[in-house]
Amino acid sequence: HKKIAYPKPDGVLTFDRLSSVFLSNTNHEENEPVHLLVADMDLQQRSEHDVYAGPSTRYCPTGVYEWVDKDGNAAADPAAKDVRFVINAQNCVHCKTCDIKDPNRNITWVPPQGGEGPVYQNM
Repeated sequence: HKKIAYPKPDGVLTFDRLSSVFLSNTNHEENEPVHLLVADMDLQQRSEHDVYAGPSTRYCPTGVYEWVDKDGNAAADPAAKDVRFVINAQNCVHCKTCDIKDPNRNITWVPPQGGEGPVYQNM
């Protein structure tokens, strides 16, 4: 895969991922059960990472998924072998892209406890 060089967000019309998560006004209760389920973590490593170079880090619009190195830093090399899969469920805006786009259908989105989700202002 070839990384796309996007222009930096201008903060007026375009925003970085975490600012966009904030603007969605999504609310999650602390300590609620995880609503993003990975059926087989070994498959996630062998296929999603090793074969497809971690598409979850690109298809998720809010950066929920990342592959990190042993120090917890984002893996700079998509082919790196000593990495682990991290789910930042608090960033989820419940678009279900992961449930649809995961190449192995290994990630399942379920409605979060309490039914929270985005509350876009002025829409």
